[in-house]
Amino acid sequence: MIRIIAGGKKNTGEFASLIAEYEKRLRKPFEISWQFMPEEKLSAYLAGWPFTGSEFVICCDERGKNISSDEFSACLSGAFLASREVVILIGGAYGFSDFVRSKADLVWSFSRLVFPHRLFRVMVVEQIYRAQEIIRGGKYHHE
Repeated sequence: MIRIIAGGKKNTGEFASLIAEYEKRLRKPFEISWQFMPEEKLSAYLAGWPFTGSEFVICCDERGKNISSDEFSACLSGAFLASREVVILIGGAYGFSDFVRSKADLVWSFSRLVFPHRLFRVMVVEQIYRAQEIIRGGKYHHE
């Protein structure tokens, strides 16, 4: 299971439809659960670092490491093999504090560009689906 904790409102409209399109293709252990929090509450929640170490925490932040889809699939595969729940954090407009970035197992940047949060959520779910297909040897991902 992959838990996505996102700052802001729930997925709505066309973005929700796009996310649902990828989610329906996901199989265990790649299924997603969403948790939404207002940005202020998310910052306060993460300041207490609610994770126990049994989770593999990925913090999405433009100041993070830019990795390939193959590297992302390897991260997920490694976490699943180690029986760790994957938690992906998608922050608000100002990203995450130094504290949160320092505690995460991976600080992941899609690029140095900044994306709208609703679009970024679609991109994350698509990459999760792509990772699933890479691991299972599907034809979705092309080298």
